[in-house]
Formats: sequence, C-alpha cells, structure tokens
Amino acid sequence: MENSEKVVAVIMVGGPTKGTRFRPLSFNTPKPLFPVAGQPMVHHPISACKRIPNLAQIYLIGFYEEREFALYVSSISNELKLPVRYLKEDKPHGSAGGLYYYRDIIMEDSPSHIFLLNCDVCCSFPLPSMLDAHKRYGGMGTMLVIKVSAESASQFGELVADPTTNELLHYTEKPETFVSDLINCGVYIFTPDIFTAIHDVYTNREGRANLRRYSSFEALQSATRTIHVDFVRLDQDILSPLAGKKQLYTYETMDFWEQIKTPGMSLKCSELYLAQFRHTSPYLLASGDGKKNATIVGDVYIHPSAKVHPSAKIGPNVSISANVRVGAGVRLSGCIILDDVEIMENAVVKNSIVGWKSSLGRWSLVQAEGDYNARLGTTILGEAVTVEDEVVVTSCIVLPNKTLNVGVQEEIIL
Repeated sequence: MENSEKVVAVIMVGGPTKGTRFRPLSFNTPKPLFPVAGQPMVHHPISACKRIPNLAQIYLIGFYEEREFALYVSSISNELKLPVRYLKEDKPHGSAGGLYYYRDIIMEDSPSHIFLLNCDVCCSFPLPSMLDAHKRYGGMGTMLVIKVSAESASQFGELVADPTTNELLHYTEKPETFVSDLINCGVYIFTPDIFTAIHDVYTNREGRANLRRYSSFEALQSATRTIHVDFVRLDQDILSPLAGKKQLYTYETMDFWEQIKTPGMSLKCSELYLAQFRHTSPYLLASGDGKKNATIVGDVYIHPSAKVHPSAKIGPNVSISANVRVGAGVRLSGCIILDDVEIMENAVVKNSIVGWKSSLGRWSLVQAEGDYNARLGTTILGEAVTVEDEVVVTSCIVLPNKTLNVGVQEEIIL
C-alpha cells in the first residue's frame, strides 16, 4: 500500500427515532453510547478502525444532538490519538444518503478508500484483511458477509455470491422466501466511486419524476409522497441494482456476528466481546480468587472505580460500570450493571440488565431465563429502580424510578 493512500471510516449511529426497541435503556442515553462489555457500543467499531493502516479520520454520522456525543467524541479522540468527529444530519437520509450528504467533508483528506460501518453491529471487524481483499477484487465496494442458519437468514439482507470470485451476484433485503444462508453484516468498504453511484440514484429519481410530470400530475404527487428525494438506502438503492455488475464483492467472516437491536441482544454481545477481550485486550478482564478480591468466574469486566466485596462471586459474562457498589455474598452472572448501582449483601442477579443508580436490597433476586431473543428473556431495570430487601423479580421489564416491594414475574411494569 502506498503511503500517500489514506483511508477514512464512517460509522452510522442513527438517531432518537431509531432504537425504540431499546427502551427503557435508550430513554437517558443514546443507544450507541450504551455500554456493551463495559465500553460504549460504538467504541467497539471505533477501536477496530484503529487497526486500519493509514487511517486519517473517523466520522460518526447520525441525527442525535451534537451535545449528546461531544464528550464521548473528545475523550475517544484523545484515547486513541485519532481524529473522531460527529456529523449531525438535519434529518434521516438513509445509510447511503447520509454518506452522500457529508461527501465533501468525507473526501477532504482525498481518501482512496472509505469504510462504512453500522454502530449496532457486533463482530470482530476484520477490517485490515477486508481492505486487502477489496484491493484484490478491484471493485467499487466490498461487504462483510457471514453464513447463518436458513431459519434466521430471512431477518437480514440475503445475498448470492460467486463461490470463486466472491462477486456479489444478487441481493435481497429481508426476503419472503429463502434466497441464501449468506447475509449482509452491515460493514462495507468503498472507493470514492460510491458517491457517483449514489448521485446516479438521485438523477434517475428526478428523471422518473419528470417523466411522470408530463404524463400525470397525480402520479407525481403519489410518487413524491412515498420517497423523500434525498433518502437513499444502501441495500435497496445501491446493493440490489449493482449486484452482478462486477462492481460489488463479498468478504466472509468466520467469527461471530450479531446485531444489537434489543437490550437482550446487548447482553449476548457483551458476552461475545468479553470473550474477544481474552485475545485482544486481556488487561480489561478482571481476575480474583476470593482472598483479596472477589471470586471471578469466566469473562468479567469491572470498572476501576467500582467497589466489589471480596466475598462476592462474579461471572461468567458480567460487566460492572463506574461507581457500582457490590456488597458481601452477592452473586452476579450474565448481567450488565450500569453506573452508580448499589447491590446489597447476598443479592443475586442473573441474566439481567440493572439500570443507572438502581438499588437492590439484601437477599433480593433479579433474574430471567436468559433467552436473548425472547421478549422477557432478560430482566431489565430502567434507571433508578429500587428493589427492596428479599424481593424476587423474574423476567420483567421495569421502567425508570419504580420501587418494587413485592415479587413480580413476567410483567412490564410501567
């Protein structure tokens, strides 16, 4: 790779109208900043970008207010010694439209390649090897793909690729019938030609609208109602029409891949990332044998400011955020404990997410089955929920600021 070649990365973070399935946890923090394995969700793709050779800039594009990202963006820029910038859209433009909207800023460094990642994707982000493959293919774009079970494939974009050349031959977003067990992972690399391709979508749309204008005024009105002229989706508007034209290629990952659409899935992804830390950042994982420190089982992250009693037993798959206090004899497994939570003596938490500033009383039990896909497979306590002493909470979603003084099971507590 020539040193003059620069790469930029763009991470799509969405906005407050997205991520509604993430309630009640998205009420007080933008979903991209929700901690997964102790780091904000968007931190995982950002730190993966750090491994790309000749990376000049990382842009986050979304329609959250800038103040919601300002603090995070400045701290991560300092931490990674990399310029990270948040670009706010005036309204949703779609994944390709958002990229095009900020094309001048993205092209400021004259990059030869542009990575495009979705922030709610959980995977190992094999970006450098994807870049190498993309250069070998010589196309306009390369997308990360993975094989999944035929049953789950239809929830995603299914695609057919040439088994020899890896060219993308056919692409369908959430098909009605089975197309393929290869799905789109939401991680792409493009040459700047992607902007021409998006521009062509706009031009064709205007052309079609003009045609209709001559044929029928009503037809034009119905057409403009269905599609915002400047809303361009990567999958339907770019990937499907360009498939089979020797412009788009695929790169298959053999590692894990999930999409973080619900709080339950954030717990699953926390587990996947904690396991990955063993290889990438073992210093982030806690250890302890119950003498000076709490007994740690499996992969556990504990924020340096948290105080955990040595008689507690923590793990596997536990992530404990800042200023959490964990009392004597507490047992935690399969859970995310957010900032400023207090867990008193002998409480037990499993397969649950405990919201900011919540408090769990002595001998309380907060639990669920742990089926990540089921609606109540994970218990979720919103911000500042109080569970009183000896109260049992099973498979519930509890909205912020509630006090539970009697046991509850399989309820959504508004």
